[in-house]
This record gives sequence, C-alpha cells and structure tokens, in this order.
Amino acid sequence: MVLYNGSAYRPFLLTGFPGLEASHPVISILFCVLYLIALIGNSAILVVIRVEESLHAPMYLFLSMLAASDLGLYAATLPTLLKLFWFNFREINFDACLIQMSFIYVFSLMESGILLTMAFDRYVAISNPLRYTMILTNATIAKIGVGILLRAVAVVLPGPFLIKRLKFCKANVLSHSYCLHPDIIKLSCSDHRINSIYGLIIILITFGMDSVLILLSYLKILTTVLHIASQEEQFKALNTCVSHICAVLLVYVPMLGLSIIHRSGKHVPPVVHIIMAYVYLLVPPVLNPVVYCIKTREIRTRILSNLLNLSQR
Repeated sequence: MVLYNGSAYRPFLLTGFPGLEASHPVISILFCVLYLIALIGNSAILVVIRVEESLHAPMYLFLSMLAASDLGLYAATLPTLLKLFWFNFREINFDACLIQMSFIYVFSLMESGILLTMAFDRYVAISNPLRYTMILTNATIAKIGVGILLRAVAVVLPGPFLIKRLKFCKANVLSHSYCLHPDIIKLSCSDHRINSIYGLIIILITFGMDSVLILLSYLKILTTVLHIASQEEQFKALNTCVSHICAVLLVYVPMLGLSIIHRSGKHVPPVVHIIMAYVYLLVPPVLNPVVYCIKTREIRTRILSNLLNLSQR
C-alpha cells in the first residue's frame, strides 16, 4: 500500500452532490442566492452600526462582531464551493485544505464566543441597566473581541500540525466541497486517535463550555426577569433576548447535528452528511441578519431609512 506524508500528499478531491454532477450549475444558483443574502445582510448591519452613532452601544458592537465572523466564514468556503459547482474543479492542495479548515474553525469558534458574550451582555443589561455602559465600555468590548479571536486561533492552531504527522493512503476524496477536520483525518491510514481526541476536546472546551455558560446566563436572566413586578416589563426584557436566542439555536442545533452524524452516523446516507454540513455553515450567516433585522427595531429602521435615502438620490 502506498503511503504519503502530509508534505508529499497529492491534492484532495472535493465532493458536491454525488450522482447530481450534471445539476451542479443549477444547484449553485441556490448557493449564490444564499451567499448574496448573507453578504448583503451582514454588510448592511456592519455599515449601519458603523455609520449610526446611536448604535455604538455594546449590544450592537457585539452584533457587528457576529456579522464580521459570518462574513469571514462565507469567505473561507466560497472559493472552493464555486470552483466545484461552476467549473467542476475538484482538486485542492493539501496545505490549502488545511488553511481553509483552520479559517472555517477559527470563524466558527469566534461566532460561538461572540454568542456567549452577547448572552452576558443581555444579562448585564437586564440585571444592572444603570451600570450597563459603565461595565461594558468600548475598551472592554475591544479586549473581549481580541480575546475571542486569540482563543479561536490558539485552539485551532495545533490542528494542522497534528494532521501533518499522519500518513495517508491512496484514498483522497473528501465528503464536502470544503475541508473539515473529521473529513480529513478519516482518510488517514495511520493511527489518528490523537486527532480524534483533540477534536473532541476542542468541541467540549469551546462549543460545549460556551453552550453551558449561555444556558446559565439565561437562567440568571430568567430569575432576574421573574422578580420584575410588571408583566409588561417582563415581556419587554425577555423580548430583547429573542434575537440572540434565535442566533444561538441557528448555530448550535446544526453544529450538534453535524457532530453526532460525523461520530456515530455510519449508517446515515451520505446525502444527509452533505446537507447537514451545508446547513451548519450556510444557514446561520444567512438567517442571523434576517432575524436581527426583523426583531431589532433600531437596526431595521436604520437600514430602511438608508435604503429610502439612496432611492431618492
């Protein structure tokens, strides 16, 4: 059996929808629409928050971070996806694959960290509204943003080096149109238990811990809200959390489903793996700006007023 080390390994082959290769150009229209919605929606949020000084508040600054991470996630996956579906160009260099994988996970971990911070933001806003802006100053928010980025880079950095130590056989066909850690290591014909353990530990100490802390934050929020005498005030306080709860569900439900399928779904049809992977990466960046525009009046009115001003010029 021929073995290849990481540096000499031939290119990986990406996969779209097996058996539907002739329909890839048509399927790509759906992806292009999703990418366009995500690009316009997240860019609009970034521009509006940047331009409108009234939106320079902690909640909206964290939302701009979320929009930036969503755009980064799309930028990391767009090139290989379009090359595959438009031109049937399946090859991706080994090192390029590891770089794409790293960027995908960095932006995914940043998204998770930002969602955790936004949960803390809602707790502070509801439990201590008078000191809200004093606790979450611009300097503090900047430090939190840098911390989220450094955490993501630090936990993802060992991944490519651990993959480089593996030996690969002739099999080099990935299951998706982009590179994911479980997808790469399963092609190895050497012992990759360390890589599997590393992946599991990363999920537990990042996504797992973040989800637990988000849940605890909302338990504290619920406890605080229940002590508010007025039912109207309770509804108003909880209503400010709806957008964030939707964003959390949009990220964590597909991520959990994909992880379960990768680790224990050996008998699940391959098309389910493929669809869940696309849902995990493409749905949150598309729907997050939609949810926030619908549920956040300040964002919605600013975007509509700017569009109206542009149309009148």
